[in-house]
Amino acid sequence: MTEYTVIVEQSDDWIGWIEEIPGVNCQESSREALLTTLRITLAEALEFSYAVREKERSRGDAAVVSGFSA
Repeated sequence: MTEYTVIVEQSDDWIGWIEEIPGVNCQESSREALLTTLRITLAEALEFSYAVREKERSRGDAAVVSGFSA
């Protein structure tokens, strides 16, 4: 299971985001609700990203490279 870094701040409401995934950020009235919403939003973002990659592969727009390192 992959672990992600969650940043949580409280002002009037609770706000938080997943540090490793741009665009996964939420705002809720309680910390518990925020964490639940972040889990849901993260799952949706990962599903969307997977679907986009699969679509690109099926069209031949993407290449899979094994053993790639930066």
